[in-house]
Amino acid sequence: MAPTAEDQTHSHRRQQILAGALDVFSRKGFEKATNRDIAEAAGINSPALIYYYFADKADLLRQVMYAFTPILRLAEHPDDLLQQPLPEALHTIAHTYVQVLDNPVGVAMFRLMLSEAARNPDFARLFNNIAPQRGLQLLARLMQQHIENGTLRPMSPDAAARAFVGPLLSYIIMREVLGHAEARAIAPDEMATLTVELFLRGALHEPTNPTQE
Repeated sequence: MAPTAEDQTHSHRRQQILAGALDVFSRKGFEKATNRDIAEAAGINSPALIYYYFADKADLLRQVMYAFTPILRLAEHPDDLLQQPLPEALHTIAHTYVQVLDNPVGVAMFRLMLSEAARNPDFARLFNNIAPQRGLQLLARLMQQHIENGTLRPMSPDAAARAFVGPLLSYIIMREVLGHAEARAIAPDEMATLTVELFLRGALHEPTNPTQE
């Protein structure tokens, strides 16, 4: 059934608020952002209208991150990823992580989220549950599957997940937070591809050759 005019209006207004919240969070941070700031950025008249669409400020942050963080959208459909061959799945994940660099506003929010997490333990827990933890859980599940089927050598799937994503996060932080010229000289796709190649070289299971025993 085609969406009604009311459905389209609801969806449009919701997207307005998400875009406004992303803009305000990226400029002022989560703690300092007010409903009035978000309403003005979203082009709506009443700050109270925000809570018609979102349960509270934490829910708004959660939905902003789902809308603008590619890895969270990937985590919403884990079975699609788990059905891919391991190299293809890892390429999908790696390239999804570096997609954050395609959105300057998203990068600005990423910097501020890290800064706020360092200052505020409560916000750090909220942020971790929304984004980093979800991505790591998806990756650890993928690692566990391929450890069990023999594609990867025996290891901790949680450690493997962190070993894989660590270089990608380090690259993003050095490039966009610390401003390293060397990191900026590396194309995101190049970094994603190299990360997959290096990880597989060290993690793939190599059956014992009987002639070498």
